[in-house]
Amino acid sequence: MLRKHVAPLAALMAFGAIALSACGTGDAAQPTAPQQRENSGSEESGGSSELSLLSGTARSNKADEKTGDLAPKNAAQDVKDKWVQLRATKAGELNPVVVNGAGMTLYRFDPDTANPSKATCDGDCAKTWPPVTIAKGGKVIVAGVRKSDVGVVKRDDGRLQVTVKGWPVYLFSKDAKPGDTLGHGVGGTWFGVTPDGRKAGAPQGTGKPQPTRPSDPAVKPATSVTLFTGKDFDDTSGDNFARGLAGKGCQNTDGDFLSLTVAGSLKLWSEPNCKGTAKVVTDDVADVTALGFPTGPKSVFFG
Repeated sequence: MLRKHVAPLAALMAFGAIALSACGTGDAAQPTAPQQRENSGSEESGGSSELSLLSGTARSNKADEKTGDLAPKNAAQDVKDKWVQLRATKAGELNPVVVNGAGMTLYRFDPDTANPSKATCDGDCAKTWPPVTIAKGGKVIVAGVRKSDVGVVKRDDGRLQVTVKGWPVYLFSKDAKPGDTLGHGVGGTWFGVTPDGRKAGAPQGTGKPQPTRPSDPAVKPATSVTLFTGKDFDDTSGDNFARGLAGKGCQNTDGDFLSLTVAGSLKLWSEPNCKGTAKVVTDDVADVTALGFPTGPKSVFFG
């Protein structure tokens, strides 16, 4: 079980001061429903070959806090590469931006390419901007990022680097705690990455929350949902936690849940027992209050 607070874990992710190179200057969780896994694509072209793609967060998926994004700095690389979390949230003035399982901001680099995917930050550059890497068969846990937008690209050193919409993603060595965005804008080439691979902030971003994507009537009915008491899929800060529901028909949420991850079409209801007003969603929702549920849906309908 992961620690309740993310901030103390930031120390595990902090990096020693490294001179900047040419690359830039500068309460316990409830059990969740079974998550859907997807494997497809080609690692050479930025696909998701041999990855386990899971919906939710590291905590809701009971990821080992001694590995992956929460591994100690001195852990072996294969331990660090066991899992990666990609969560859409707000960091500093960037909203939305993708962070990892320790809440650290992820970045994209202009000299890289997305189609085809190509990572160009190596050597001293990669010390300042550590690439987000994953082992073959490793878990990539997504909340607010489409599984279809997640992939990997093989780096020159043979390691697999995670991509978002084709763009390789990195950490910044001078970000010391969750919410830091010191790498954004460095050298005019480094920017926080949005859930769809764009540069966070103006002019591409609006600086405003993007609570949900348009519903897609062609999506199949969902069989499970993970609900979070915090917005932006937050199940770690304060008393926030996650709860999973799965099955068929109407189920009450029994709580105030302000965001959710779902694979498929799900009907949200404002009252218990699937009564009141309803809203159909077909994708992750970072803020259900924007959909007209001020304290979250009180029931959901599968099917």
